Amino acid sequence: MNLISYFAILLAAFSVTFLVTPLVRQFAVKAGLVDKPDPRKVHKIPVPRVGGIAIFAGCMVTVFVSSSIDGPLAGILLGASVIFITGILDDIYSLNPFVKLGGQILAACITWFFGVSISFVTNPFGGLLYIEWIALPLTIIWIVGMINTMNLIDGLDGLAAGLAAISAFTISLVALNNGQVQAAVLAIALVGACLGFLRYNFSPAQIFMGDTGSMFLGYMIATMSIFGVLKSTITISLFVPILVLGVPISDTFFAIFRRIKNKKGIFQPDRGHFHHILIDLGLSHKQAVLFFYATSVVLGLLAYSVSLFSGYLAYLLLAAILIAIAAFLYLLKEKHGQIFSIFRVL
Repeated sequence: MNLISYFAILLAAFSVTFLVTPLVRQFAVKAGLVDKPDPRKVHKIPVPRVGGIAIFAGCMVTVFVSSSIDGPLAGILLGASVIFITGILDDIYSLNPFVKLGGQILAACITWFFGVSISFVTNPFGGLLYIEWIALPLTIIWIVGMINTMNLIDGLDGLAAGLAAISAFTISLVALNNGQVQAAVLAIALVGACLGFLRYNFSPAQIFMGDTGSMFLGYMIATMSIFGVLKSTITISLFVPILVLGVPISDTFFAIFRRIKNKKGIFQPDRGHFHHILIDLGLSHKQAVLFFYATSVVLGLLAYSVSLFSGYLAYLLLAAILIAIAAFLYLLKEKHGQIFSIFRVL
């Protein structure tokens, strides 16, 4: 495939989602599928949800038309369908958290069954370290963790869709470097679908993606990051989504610890997320979202740089980046305590 082909895929996914979203919005309004405001949410009026249907349609239709569906890709799309159904049921019926978790685990198991799994890691000193005996639980933890990360950060207009687009674009570059054309097509299609949805989801949002969208995005990012390095020794590339989504992933861990500390259920929502605190500190809705976009772009560039190396050099570069980030946050805390308070969520 050439550059024009990838652009055509992006444009196709964008167009499908862009055209389908208003139809989904009309359906959601008529069916009463709206997200009502409450004290922990930033919107003040009811907003239609289940916009994830449009994202799913844009991505899946484009991939089916542009790719040969077999092997690992078939497993990813089948798992995506399971996540999609789980998300819709949750948006309509508010599923029990453990039922929702069961759907996520099922999707991860399907993906593993079709060969998309974390079964080896790169040995910093050369070669591979095979870990097939824990491939299934490790794959489940990775996929389920990413699904819930995206689900938790979907708290501001345009936040989840924008971060997913940045992450997917970075993964597409890594996949191309690894010669994984199908993974690159999948990632580019997801970028196009997210951008098409952002036309209606950026502040002030006309429609929300709901769990249908956020869980689908999390699943796709998790599986693409594995698929993009299959048959490759550059398993450091699995750190790409971790770095690109570094802020929301940190937010997820802080949210879990915070809720445990406060003796609340880990699935119980609150107003302690980074984006809530940014707004409480005086940033506008759009400024908070753009702050996350900018952070993710910078981290995405760093993640892509790391993926260009292999062996101990990749690990050294990754360690240097993490140390630099930690040092920056320490200096920020020392000199600008009030600004650093956005990270004090415990």
